[in-house]
Amino acid sequence: MSESNEPLHSSELTQKMLDSKLWESRGITPWATVDARIAVDIKRNGAASRFMRVKPSTFALNPHIAAAPLPATKEVATASDPDEASVALSFNDAAEEILQRFGAKQAMHYQKITERALQEGLIVTAGKTPEATMYAQILTEISRMEKRGERPRFVKHGKGMVGLAEYQLVDKGLAHQIDIHNKEVRDKLHKSLHAMDWGEFETLTGKLLAKLGFESVEVTRASGDGGIDVRGTLLIGNVIRTRIAVQVKRWKHNVQAPIVTQVRGSLGIHEQGLIITTSNFSTGAREESVAPNRNPIALMNGEELVNLLIEHNIGVRKADHHLLELGENEE
Repeated sequence: MSESNEPLHSSELTQKMLDSKLWESRGITPWATVDARIAVDIKRNGAASRFMRVKPSTFALNPHIAAAPLPATKEVATASDPDEASVALSFNDAAEEILQRFGAKQAMHYQKITERALQEGLIVTAGKTPEATMYAQILTEISRMEKRGERPRFVKHGKGMVGLAEYQLVDKGLAHQIDIHNKEVRDKLHKSLHAMDWGEFETLTGKLLAKLGFESVEVTRASGDGGIDVRGTLLIGNVIRTRIAVQVKRWKHNVQAPIVTQVRGSLGIHEQGLIITTSNFSTGAREESVAPNRNPIALMNGEELVNLLIEHNIGVRKADHHLLELGENEE
């Protein structure tokens, strides 16, 4: 990409990689592997990814991220099998990827989306009904985002057909105005978190954890910013109980890796860790949170925190207004 200095389609990029002997593949669809790996990088790293998608299956270098120089001696990456080279996405991220690459801006049936996602190696599952899982997760995400006052990325067209909201006609009417209003409220809620005193913020965190299914929630510190701030037991289905130790950071700058290490060192026996921040996490912090052979630490950034507060009606009040539209036959 650096040499071309322009966006490249994944098939063209793959051919250049093979011609330059930067990569070897004995798979029958090497371009699909390259496409999937770049897509995963963008999904996982967002604005911090080295790449950016300019249109379906066409990528460019992210101008805000400095490209790492090639080593003096080129190391050849080898993929001996397409399955070995594939990288799994979540079902919803895979559905979005398939719709962008193969949907031609039209809706696709969820069974066809699942079939394509499996063929491209975007999802890995041992389940016997991946189609049902795919559709259930798409519908769950639509419902969840609507509860948060956000416009979902998927649109349900009925009879199992699913499309991407980004390809719908731009609505400048009431729905569009609602989106603008909800974004303003979401931003104000985020800012209000910084205006709270420390005890109020920790209490709010404890209230949210209770809504998420935690019991025996205990705020352990009334002030300060070190150590564990909240402890509780996550109850799942009245069967599974997991002790969680939480540290909250009302910061405007990113949480760094040493904080993750600190929380891990503060865990009690059989405890798992969670860090909640009003800001975000550095790449190093995210890598440290899932470091191999260490207790994983869950991370919740400011955007995720605000979304959950809205979803559980904490700090906001939802007003229902009925918007009438002509209906279509449902499934």
